Amino acid sequence: MAALAVQLRRSREALGLTQLGLGLLVGYSNTYISNVETTKEAPSLTFIQRADLHLKTGGTLELLWWSWKNGSLIQGFPEYTAQEANATALRIFQPRVIPGLLQTAEYAAAMESGNVLRGKISQAQADSRVKFLLDRQRIFTKTPRPSLRVVMDETCLVRPIGGPSVMARQLRHLEVLAREPRTTIQVALNAVAELHPLSHPLTLLTMAGRTMLGYTEGLQRGYLERDSETVAEWADDYDLLQAEALSPTESLAKTRRLREDFEHAS
Repeated sequence: MAALAVQLRRSREALGLTQLGLGLLVGYSNTYISNVETTKEAPSLTFIQRADLHLKTGGTLELLWWSWKNGSLIQGFPEYTAQEANATALRIFQPRVIPGLLQTAEYAAAMESGNVLRGKISQAQADSRVKFLLDRQRIFTKTPRPSLRVVMDETCLVRPIGGPSVMARQLRHLEVLAREPRTTIQVALNAVAELHPLSHPLTLLTMAGRTMLGYTEGLQRGYLERDSETVAEWADDYDLLQAEALSPTESLAKTRRLREDFEHAS
């Protein structure tokens, strides 16, 4: 809630708008906006969506709103998603599952169903997580569209999340994404073995002004890294893995073969 309030105020001030000025644009009183910015009042989704539109924040406020509503997100992740929404380029490594920004809705729902069955979250929280994930994917509808480079372990493509039919459609979705401009998808085979430089998921964000941020996760929380030397070391490891991975063309061919296997099994 505090992160959302700060982002709202900063976005408003960046455009030189007073609380009254923003209120006239979105149809809410300056008192309401003041209460939201001081966390005295919880904002409605309608207000947040209107503020996103008029403040030209690219959906950042709504992402933070869903993050606040969904208490099951791990600590540190909401801070990351606020930065992700404004990135000009993303480089992602994922070890065990398809990266969230590339997931279909049914694959994401199947992932969350496991958390529900284990009693980690409620079904309502699972639904909110999927909604939150799909909202994040809207960054690829922006103009200009951020560039995307992804390296994922071979395990991501063969782990049967949701069963063969769900996996077949998920892999077909990856094939479509791989052909889009400014998108590169590569697969790191299990044969990379001890040469694999990364053991945790990693995302590198390039922001305006060419500054870089890094993000990784442990079991309990996520970590947004701003130290330039640390991020540079992470980037070196990412580049090493990318060099060891299959080429984009070879990765696409492997994805297609595995998708056909899942189709035959369904």
